[in-house]
Amino acid sequence: MRRVPGLLAVLVAAIVGIVVAPSAASAASRDGVCDSGEFCYYYNSNQAGSVSDFTDSQDDYGTTQPTCYDFKGAGAGQGLCVKNNAASVWNRTSKTVRVYFNSNYAGATQDFAAGAKGNLNSTLKNNNASHQLLSGPTGCSTDGTNTKLPTTILVYRVSLGRVDRVDFKTYVKNVLPNEWISSWPHASLESGAVAVKSYAWYWALHSTRKTSGGACYDVRDDTGDQVYRPSSALASTSAAVDATWSTRMTRSGNILLAHYCATTTACGAWVDGDWMSQYGSRDLANAGNSYQTILRHYYRDAVVS
Repeated sequence: MRRVPGLLAVLVAAIVGIVVAPSAASAASRDGVCDSGEFCYYYNSNQAGSVSDFTDSQDDYGTTQPTCYDFKGAGAGQGLCVKNNAASVWNRTSKTVRVYFNSNYAGATQDFAAGAKGNLNSTLKNNNASHQLLSGPTGCSTDGTNTKLPTTILVYRVSLGRVDRVDFKTYVKNVLPNEWISSWPHASLESGAVAVKSYAWYWALHSTRKTSGGACYDVRDDTGDQVYRPSSALASTSAAVDATWSTRMTRSGNILLAHYCATTTACGAWVDGDWMSQYGSRDLANAGNSYQTILRHYYRDAVVS
């Protein structure tokens, strides 16, 4: 429907005695046309066939008429429910849009950057059940800096063959109990918490690594980096992470790439001043040293602040 020009609308309203609410002139409607600001599904590949256009996230498209979200534009597929019937998209929003295999933003996903056109991959073609406009870091990006913690980190789940974006603090809490012995004294666990965080923080800022399939990641989930196991967090190690979460370890103003190993001789790559001995941290803690002292003992010129 074409909008009545503003002045005429006011005159009509005055005549019939109704109140006209301010109109959202910039807001697009679901009319089967892929307007600026919309995320659009197409029934066919390569942005062909009927269009189903959306202005926001949608967690479930529905499966039956007349209540489902359908293809509205002219062409093949017009009138069909969009759920599990789309083949391509055009993202005309200003945000990355993530398409999900399942309703309620679950299952396999595919991301489309702002402005991107593309075909749904073999997993999601005709298997699209929800989509979400994303805020915050997506793709290979991070929102961290040398003075600000990243909110997430890209973890290569090696045995699963995929990359997960994990909440950064959740990641650290699910690494520390797999790298330190949870019964060790608090200062040892706290020094480990800072080292684990600093190592991950560094790679979140600097990694350019990719899987064989081309997906970028910051850290592996195995001994190639740090051992990350979801749901492995323990009370003692999580307490150490919480106690030191505001602590930053730098060298010359940059986040320190903090290496560590069981002992000074267990790892052939050991470099004095760049590595911490895990068992050494235990011994220093048992001797009454604080985690800050332990970190400065092992990491040359480190600023713990």
